[in-house]
Amino acid sequence: MSTTTAPKKSHVSLIVVTSLMLFSMFFGAGNLIFPPQLGVDAGTNFWPAIIGFLGAGVLLPVLGIIAIALSGHSVRDLASRAGRVFGLIFPILAYLSIGAFYALPRTGAVSFEMAVTPLTGWDSMLASGIFNFIFFGVALALSWNPNTISSTLGKYLTPVLVVLLALLIILALVNFDYAAGAPNEVYTDAPMAAGLLEGYLTMDAIAALAFGIVVISALRYNGVKEGKPLASAAIVAGVGAGVLLGAIYIGLGLIGQVIPDGGSYDNGASILSSAANLTMGVPGQIIFAAIVVLACLTTAVGLITATSEFFTELLPGISYKTWAVIFAFASFAMATAGLDTVLSIAAPIIGFIYPPAIALIFIALIEPIFGRGRFRWTYLLGVWVAVIWSALTSFGVTALVDWAPLQGAGLGWVLPTVVAVVIGLIIDLTTRRGQPTPPPATQQPQVLTES
Repeated sequence: MSTTTAPKKSHVSLIVVTSLMLFSMFFGAGNLIFPPQLGVDAGTNFWPAIIGFLGAGVLLPVLGIIAIALSGHSVRDLASRAGRVFGLIFPILAYLSIGAFYALPRTGAVSFEMAVTPLTGWDSMLASGIFNFIFFGVALALSWNPNTISSTLGKYLTPVLVVLLALLIILALVNFDYAAGAPNEVYTDAPMAAGLLEGYLTMDAIAALAFGIVVISALRYNGVKEGKPLASAAIVAGVGAGVLLGAIYIGLGLIGQVIPDGGSYDNGASILSSAANLTMGVPGQIIFAAIVVLACLTTAVGLITATSEFFTELLPGISYKTWAVIFAFASFAMATAGLDTVLSIAAPIIGFIYPPAIALIFIALIEPIFGRGRFRWTYLLGVWVAVIWSALTSFGVTALVDWAPLQGAGLGWVLPTVVAVVIGLIIDLTTRRGQPTPPPATQQPQVLTES
């Protein structure tokens, strides 16, 4: 490995490119189809519902990037503050669940299902295999040099994706009349809470922790200095990506508000496909297919890069390119064979790690408020209460946790975790205040320039 950096770019242009890169890494197929379905289901309660969605689907991921920027250079460094066991196991589960065991193969499978099959009628395993071989081959090629990912995604692929999305949104809003109906049962009484839970399902808070290493590495490679300049640039890039995500989510949600007879569609994909067809005909179908493939491809590139960089740091004896090939091939095989079994395994793991991930982010964000001392008990108590609560819920031992407020909505862990954080904070402030911050538990991610 080498730590050679690229020639310095304009600070503003670098931040813009990095923001676009991060946006495209977050914006996958799920992010594309959730908002229009919310637009239909929320009806006249759209605005409180979309605000809730943005809270979980935009604010949490941005806070995750900020937490990485402020508190460490990787999710492993941040997670290690809750103990060595958590610092090792949590990042591995996070990267595998949003990478090769779930989100990465899903990018290929969803691209084939939403883009190729509707246009061509092909739905055989052979057709799926051919498509996924090409899809993951292209994703592997684009992620082959991790130092160029910001240019690959931020300069070229993402602008095309954003233009196509904007075209679809504008044409739909211009051509369709406002036709929002009554909200369905989920969005009737507490639309903001329902939208929050919908945004929670994007899983981008976990992705933010994983993508942090890519953002830091890209900025460092392009000449941003260590310390405050690097942290500030990462934070601005994260906020920029969040603003663009929010704007696109609102636009896609409004398509669900205005599309004629919105309640007749099965899901967000069919809503957008119909909107493209009604506004542009066959070219619209092609444009929608291009949006789906680009959204999935950019996410796949980001996931291959982030996961391979993490495992290169964890097991430096295996090169980045070897890991990239392993994850691309495994995803090709899973996407071709079908994801039902994979999803049945991955879903409980994702549900299990989400609460401690959110707890970790918020503790990291409040830590700088209380001076230079590093929290110990705040991390240990807060994160491990979230872990235990999440484990009991995920694996069906609910008798011990059903009493908690919001448990029925899947948020029962919040109040116990907050109480644990407060207790840990009191202990830290009374026993450890003023102690210097120890060095990071793991090495800084290096700029990878392997031959």
